[in-house]
Amino acid sequence: QVQLVESGGGLVQPGGSLRLSCAASGFTFRVVNMNWYRQAPGKERELVATINSAGSITTYADSVKGRFTISRDNAKNILYLQMNSLKPEDTAVYYCNPDLLQIYWGPGTQVTVSS
Repeated sequence: QVQLVESGGGLVQPGGSLRLSCAASGFTFRVVNMNWYRQAPGKERELVATINSAGSITTYADSVKGRFTISRDNAKNILYLQMNSLKPEDTAVYYCNPDLLQIYWGPGTQVTVSS
């Protein structure tokens, strides 16, 4: 059974940083490409960042490029998202998502950027 548990969200001031984690289980994490998505209130869920199974190839949405870094620890089955220079428009629930035939979502973690 695939399980995804995101953590690390919270309230942070503009310009601040947060590091999100996603603990994954129920599939062979080290061979699966992984993604971070986010969904802001009243908006559709959007892709934020992707990383291949080896952790050697990453892609980012233009809105976060240069500020966010996706990474993974295949020994621990954990996906990370380092978020720096946070802006109010980064406020959203953040979800990790594996590239599997079936779509799976965890409960997400809330990130609120506000002064």
